[in-house]
This record gives sequence, C-alpha cells and structure tokens, in this order.
Amino acid sequence: MKVKPTFLLAILLLSNFIYAQDQADDKGDSLVIRSIFDEALMNGESYSHLNYLCKKIGMRITGSQAAEDAVVWSKSVVKEYGVDSVYVQSVEAEHWVRGDKELVAISDEGILPLHACALGGSVGTDGVLEADVVEVSGIEELKAYGVGELEGKIVLLNEPMDKKMINTFNAYGACVSQRYSGASEAAKRGAVAVLVRSLTTLTDVFPHTGSMGYENGVTRIPAAALATQDADVLHRYIDSLGTVKVIMNLNCYTSDRVVNTYNLIAEVKGSEHPDQIIVFGAHIDSWDKGEGAHDDGAGVVQCMEVLRLFNKMGLKPKNTIRMVLYMNEENGNRGGKTYAENAKAIDENHICAIESDRGGFSPRGFSIDGTDSQQIALANFHEILEPYGLHYFKKGYGGVDIGPLKREENRVNENLFLLGLYPDSQRYFDYHHSADDVFENVNQRELELGGASMAAMLYLVDKYWYLFSE
Repeated sequence: MKVKPTFLLAILLLSNFIYAQDQADDKGDSLVIRSIFDEALMNGESYSHLNYLCKKIGMRITGSQAAEDAVVWSKSVVKEYGVDSVYVQSVEAEHWVRGDKELVAISDEGILPLHACALGGSVGTDGVLEADVVEVSGIEELKAYGVGELEGKIVLLNEPMDKKMINTFNAYGACVSQRYSGASEAAKRGAVAVLVRSLTTLTDVFPHTGSMGYENGVTRIPAAALATQDADVLHRYIDSLGTVKVIMNLNCYTSDRVVNTYNLIAEVKGSEHPDQIIVFGAHIDSWDKGEGAHDDGAGVVQCMEVLRLFNKMGLKPKNTIRMVLYMNEENGNRGGKTYAENAKAIDENHICAIESDRGGFSPRGFSIDGTDSQQIALANFHEILEPYGLHYFKKGYGGVDIGPLKREENRVNENLFLLGLYPDSQRYFDYHHSADDVFENVNQRELELGGASMAAMLYLVDKYWYLFSE
C-alpha cells in the first residue's frame, strides 16, 4: 500500500509532539544530563585510563602483543562497571609488519635523509632502491601519464590538504586517494615506488602513515609517507634541478599468517526491550607510530566511561546497550565487519549504532547517517544538549566500524541509523597516524566532555528510541 506524504508528515509531527510533551512532563531529562556531565568532569576516569592505555600499553597495531594486552586490560576495567556480560569476539585479520629499516633519502651529492615511513600494507623494497623522482600534484595528474611513461621512476604524489576547507575531514577526503591508490596507479605506468605527501595541514617533520591498497593484477611497489616539510624540500630540489635521485630501503611486509585477535564486547540488558540493541564503540587498535591517543584511544576510554557513568548514576536502559571495542579498523576493518556479519547471522535487531573515532577534542554534536525524519528526531535533542556545546546535528558519516551494520548484506532492521560523535576537527590531522599522536596531546577536559556527550546521547536515544522508528 502506498502511504500518502501528508499522512507520513502527520505521523512525524505527532511523534515530535509526543516528545515535546514528554519533555514538558519529565524535566528529569535535563537533570540527568546535567548529572552526567558533572560526574564526568568531577570524577571522570577516562583521562587516567587513556594514560594507562598509551603509556603502559602503547601502540596497538593488529597482531601485536600490545593490541592483545589492550583487550585484556579494557575487559578487566569494564567488568567492574555493573555490566551484565563482558566477553571477546574472535576476529581474523591480516598482520602487517613495519620491519626495522625505514630509510628514504635524497642521494644526489651525498645522502640527505628525509622524514618518511612506510604506508600500512606496503611491500618492502627488497634491498636498497634508487631512482629519479617525478613529482605530480595528485592522483589525477598521475593518471594523465600513459603506460610506460614513468618507467623506473619514483613518483612523488604531492597534493596538500586544502587549508581553505573549514572542515578538515573534507580536506582529508579530497586527497586521501593519492595515499590509498597512488602505488597501483604509478605501477601501471612503470614506476618502481611512490612517496606520498603526509595528510596534515601542518608543515612539520612527522610522516603520517595510513592504509593503502593494491589493485589486483598490478605489480606491487613500495609506498612511503613523506613529512610535509620534507615533501616541500624535495619539491624545491626538483624545481631547481629538474630531477633528483632518492634511495629507499623498507623492510615492511604482510605476514603469510592470519592472526586470531578479538573485539571486546560489554553490555547491559534492556529493562523493557532487551532484544533491541543500541551499540556504541570505538576501535582499540592503532597504527604503530605514536601511542594511538586521539586515534582512537580517546574513543575507547570515552566508551568505557559511558558504562561507568550509567552504572554510577543507576541509569537502567530500556533497550540493551552494548559497547564494542573493535579490532583492526586501521588496516582492514575486520573487527567491524566481523561484528556486523555475526549480528546478521543471529538476526540481532540493532536500532542505533554510535561511534567515537574523530579524536578527543571538544565535542560539537553528532552526525547522522539516517533518513530525513531521523535527522529531524535527532534535532529535537538540540535544546537540551546545547548548553553543553552540542549544536551540530546534521546528515553525515557514522563511522568505519559501525558502517558494515548498515550494509544491505548485513542489515536486519531497515530503520537502523548511525551516529558519529562530531568534535572540533581543526587539530585532528595534526596528530593523525603520526608519532605525535601521544597522550600529552590530549586535553583532559575536552576528552571528558566527549565521554559525557556520548553518555547523554545514549541516554536520550534509549529513552526516545521510538522517535527514530518509521
């Protein structure tokens, strides 16, 4: 039966009216949310937990002992938060190893080392590789070269993030293709390796790693990230001399052995709708540069703090709330995919999925991957959340880890919507995937505000879940 738009609008307006009435009848919501923020800011544990995760455990690349230690540690912490169950979920993933040699240097007139590191997933150089460098402004200029025109060359992909873009995630998205697919595109044209300008708006000496991929049937060539300062130096050499030789020596490889690792899951059963699940989470793995503080240690400890806040305040969810700390987001997303596949296999009804994976900066709101009516329902929370700096409630991205839940092959509930915590983005790519992503660069108050924001949103979505059901 075809439903008339006017009828749908009437239903939506009625739902909003009901919510408004609930607000009028239940002033307790504002008191609960005020108490959540008070508790997080006065007695929060997220900052001390991040200190332990970063300083005692450290970087957590999939397959490492540190990654496994992080799962064990987080499980021991959240089991004290009054959860009904806490367990691990088996995940199979590839294991990429950086190796002990990473040399990239200008070799004309002696050796001038450059700040560089292999991109995640890259093959090694199989010894020292030396070749002339050809610079391109980005992936599109690279594609303009014909087959064989870059034979024996190292390609420098030197497209910077656009500083004019206010949203730095948009700037990142506009040029990340040079990192992910640059190696295969260069190999098609005969190149022997690629250097990729680091994806940050800063000019500094930190190379930013990240995932890259190889196209099937195309020769796999080494790929390394170059610090922005060094990319500028190399550009000036080429601009002055016409060409320059670079040597590379990378020992990285992907193990033939698939590793067995884990997602961590902790949940509190719903008092009214235990079969309806609101999942919230972050990824517990990180790259092997720095400590994974903002990416995504901040999200991990914020999600752990949500469980603590619910337990401390005696909040009893109507629906089952489930925290998942996903493994392998950085180089394969096997944690997120495995969770979604298992949920589909047992026909679990997820009504909402929430993710924190944009750093521990001041929260501004939530982006929603959902329908227009679900966005309107989310916007109803603006008034009660605005006093805490939360004002952004717009269509956008949910997150890498929760995304597979909404794919057609995994979806159980057609009304499932995704929410992504939306912090201020201006400093995220200063640290992203670099050795500078360390605990010292996370502000305690901003981190705690993010955890409180996650808890407040979870409280509201759980209480008013029916507003999002079409």
